[in-house]
Amino acid sequence: MKIISKNVKLLLVFLVVIGLTSCSDDDDGNVTPAPSTIVDIALENNLTSLAAALQATDLVSTLQGAGPFTVFAPTNEAFADLLSATGLDLDNLSSDEEALVRNILLNHVIVGETINSTALVNAGSGYTNTAAVGPNNENLSLYYTTSNGVMLNGMSTVVTADVTASNGIVHVVDAVIELPTIATFATTNPALETLVAALAYADTGSPTVPYIATVSDANAGPFTVFAPTNDAFSNLLTELSVSGLSDLGTDTVDAVLLYHIISGNIQSSGLPNGTVSTLGGDITADNSAFTLTDANGRVSNIVVSLVDIQSMNGVVHVIDKVILTPQ
Repeated sequence: MKIISKNVKLLLVFLVVIGLTSCSDDDDGNVTPAPSTIVDIALENNLTSLAAALQATDLVSTLQGAGPFTVFAPTNEAFADLLSATGLDLDNLSSDEEALVRNILLNHVIVGETINSTALVNAGSGYTNTAAVGPNNENLSLYYTTSNGVMLNGMSTVVTADVTASNGIVHVVDAVIELPTIATFATTNPALETLVAALAYADTGSPTVPYIATVSDANAGPFTVFAPTNDAFSNLLTELSVSGLSDLGTDTVDAVLLYHIISGNIQSSGLPNGTVSTLGGDITADNSAFTLTDANGRVSNIVVSLVDIQSMNGVVHVIDKVILTPQ
């Protein structure tokens, strides 16, 4: 009941504010409508839970600013699901809980751009950054696909698009976009399906790292992951003359995966030039050619369009060849 009470109070407050500021007298006695900001749009579309969350985290003034902003605005039902699942009470947030909710809200905001649904559909799929932050205050990534409506991080779908505000654009979504983990981006991008299968397969043995649990844990790490594409794994199987990962054994796959993980959150701009110590052993990085060379002299190219995919527990850089253990 607290969230409902707070929503009603906020609605009344905002309606009063809108009523007082919706017109201004000029010298001739005419009235000029005030611009409808992102916050106004939220209220006009009955997104009272979003308004309550913005108020609870002191983000109202931010989204009334100049922007421009692209905002993915969860419905009231989406917020109710979040509060039910987490036990959060917007009327009684601790300082840590307020920081968490604020970061979740900022994970729905793209700053400096007005991105309409046509632009998203034309792009097809890809990554952008939100205003939320992860390790080292790096902005979190957001993965979008448009093959079956506009979907965000594989968990939230746009249900009402292109609601224009004076300082940006709002797209209403049916679920809160949770703060992403490495697993979020590995499982939502079809080009990384084999990597996910390799992690799961290694977990069936005696993995050095419990892979799926670790990449899914927002509090783990942070780690830097070099993520081979499906084609990279396919080419590896051909190179090794085997038909599938199961032919390699879980111990071998475990050892190989360790060469793709570094402790720490290293964005592409901070990639060293020279020896890089992975969890498995040393490889060599060239930060100008954007390559990684394993102990066998095999060169993996870092895909420049797929770097700095930032999550709460680390960053992902996609590569085009699997790094092997010394042969």
